[in-house]
Formats: sequence, C-alpha cells, structure tokens
Amino acid sequence: MTNKRLLALGFLMAVLAGLSGCGGGGGNSSSSDTAGNSSPTTPSSPASGAPTASASVPASAPVATVPQSTIPNVQPIVVTSTPTQTRNMLTTRVTVCAPGTSNCVTIDNVQVDTGSQGLRVLASQLPASLTLPAVPASTSAGTINGVSGECGVFGTGYTWGAVRTADVRMAGQLAPSLSIQVIADPSVPTVPSDCAASGLPMMTPTALRVNGILGVGLFSADCGGGCIASALPRWYYACDTTGSCVSSTQPLDQQVTNPISRFALDNNGVVIDLPTVGPGGAATVYGSMIFGIGTQANNTLGSTTVLKANTTTGYVTTSLNGQPYSQSFIDSGSNGLFFPSTTLTRCGVWWCPASTQSLSATLTGVNGETTSPDFSIANAQTLFATNNYAFNNLGGPSSAFDWGLPFFFGRRIYTAIESRLTSAGNGPYYAF
Repeated sequence: MTNKRLLALGFLMAVLAGLSGCGGGGGNSSSSDTAGNSSPTTPSSPASGAPTASASVPASAPVATVPQSTIPNVQPIVVTSTPTQTRNMLTTRVTVCAPGTSNCVTIDNVQVDTGSQGLRVLASQLPASLTLPAVPASTSAGTINGVSGECGVFGTGYTWGAVRTADVRMAGQLAPSLSIQVIADPSVPTVPSDCAASGLPMMTPTALRVNGILGVGLFSADCGGGCIASALPRWYYACDTTGSCVSSTQPLDQQVTNPISRFALDNNGVVIDLPTVGPGGAATVYGSMIFGIGTQANNTLGSTTVLKANTTTGYVTTSLNGQPYSQSFIDSGSNGLFFPSTTLTRCGVWWCPASTQSLSATLTGVNGETTSPDFSIANAQTLFATNNYAFNNLGGPSSAFDWGLPFFFGRRIYTAIESRLTSAGNGPYYAF
C-alpha cells in the first residue's frame, strides 16, 4: 500500500496477541504478568525528504537554530502498581478540556507510548458534564451529518470509538482543538466487522489495562497521507445516526494527532528520563517526560548518539549475534524487550533462562550511525513472583526487535517528530 508506515508492534499482531494470556509462576495466566499495549500500524504522510546526515552531536558541533521556550515542560511519569497489576506500565495524567473552556477533567493512569501517535481515552473517564465536539465524518463516504469513528489496531487488540475535539493540557503546555479518540463512545456503538476481526477488544479499563494511551511517537498524525488519499480498512469511518459505519478518508487536521506536535513551543519531540533499577526490579519508579528537544536547558542532546529513523516506517535496524533485524524500534508502550533468540529458554510468551543472561546488540540508524548497548534478560517467572513492577531485564520472543520499556531505565531517550527541526536536524530519530 502506498505510503504505508508500520510503526512499533502493529505488524507483530499475530506474535504478540497472545501476550494478554501470558503466564507467571507455574504457567498460570495472570494479569500482573501481561504485556502492555503496543502500537498501531500507521500509513504515513508522504516523506518530507531524506534524513539529514547529522548523527552524534558533540557539544562543540554547530547546531541548528531551534525556537527556544521557557514554558514549563516537565510532565511527571511513573511505573508502579496499576489496578490491573500489569508490570512495566509507564503512565502519566492528562487534562482534557472542552475546547476553549475551563471545563476539564484530569485523567490518571494514562499509558505513555512512544510507539504510537495521539491521545485515546475511555469514554467512561469523561464526565457527562464534559461535552467534546464530534469530528464530522468525511462526506466522501456518502455521510454528510455523521460522526467520525476510528479503529486503533494494536499488537494486543483494538480500540474503537468516536473522534472528538478537545484541548489537551500537560505541564505548562496546551494542545488546542486536538482530535482524540474516545474509546467506547456511545455515539458509535457498533464496531465495524473488519475492526472487530483485529484481535481482542480493548474497550474497558480492565481490557485496556489503563484509562487511556498517550501516543508521543515519531510522527504527528496517526495515519497521515494514506488516510487522506484512500478509505483504508481498520482506520477511519463515517458513522450515521443509526450507528452504521463505512470506511472513510480522513483529512490530516481531523486525524488523531500527537499532542506534542500541536504545542506552541517544545513541539519537536519528547525526552523520557527514567532512573536505573536493579536486577531484581523496583516497586515504583518515578521519572520525567520532557517536552521538546534542544528547546530548553533541560532537553539538550549533548553527546547523545542520534539514530535517524526511516521517514516512512519509523524503523531503525538492530543486529543481534550477526543477524540484522530491519524492523526495529524503541517503544515505551511495550513492557518487555521482545526479540528472536534460538538459545534463550522460553516460558509461554516470556524468556525464562535459568540464570540472567548478559547480551549486546547494535542499533544502526538510516544515517549509518551505530551504538551497541548492553542489556540483560532474567527469568520472567522469577520477576513476576516479586512485588516489584519495574524491570529492566524482562523480555520475550518475537520476529522483530522491540526495545520496550526495560530499555528506558537508566537512560534519557529522545524521540524526535518527523520533519520537526531539532538541534540534530529534522526528525524522525531516536537518540540516547
């Protein structure tokens, strides 16, 4: 399909759908051991040009001029026990308001996901007094006065709901009149058949494991040019007053949008800053999501290595034991390190070696820049038997290489948005 961007775990649906029933001690299914949400497949807007040649940015190197900001840009984030007892679930709180008003609600337990785009919240978290305008359906589908619906397909299932407009606030930042997905919105009660065939429905706090997903990934819109040009299946729909829905095109400004891209300043990416955890994990880990890259003193790149990502797919390449995996990504929305191995012992959908294994892999950006981080894999059943919720050595098998949340502990990881100017050139890229 033209301009199809497969970001994060969408293409791994068959592999990772089983994570919702993964086993802890003794192989019994337990929600405390399940994987977090992964990210949807995302057809892209047309690429804006080849990535720049900039890679690592030493302190002495000349940098691009990036608009500077003094707006508060630090949003607290946490990994801790959740109502569903899911391990390695990175969350924050997000304030959602009726556009242009002070009628707002602050929603807790929203997952922070660098592998998807846009805010998705459960309708049950929005009070009846908070009315969010519906985004009208595209007339190209033959529905003039309908409501726009969206199917969000993730590695562990799907979300279905209406597209509505809201002001979104975090720290001192405002994303005005933003298109968001309201999951299980009663105005669109019937899930289209092609969406329902996408896996498990994630339409309640228990099934979603959180109250919403905050997608702060490499791109501005969740679909992009593919949905502008064609009525793609399992994306946007025009729904009439009876709840009947048909696939529809969707203008770019009405697609579910990465909130950071709509900030007035500090809008070129995010930094996820989490402290180190020990080999046995930690019960609670507090960190920061810092808005902007090179826009304030607290988000400069310094001497980090910059790995430019493919402008269409968002992928970089990871090489493990001499085998390259070109569909590789860094994703805070995955709760383990997922990768192929012929030597690690497997227990269900997790790795369970008899002793912790020390490994190393090489990441390569499309700019040719490389870095070779060390990591480790512990016995998942042993980890799940503790009262801890943050682990840097939890992993499982997959056909590609997914650097999930364990990779974020002890690092400052930068995610730069496509086409946005930073001090290392335009995104998309990862840096750490």
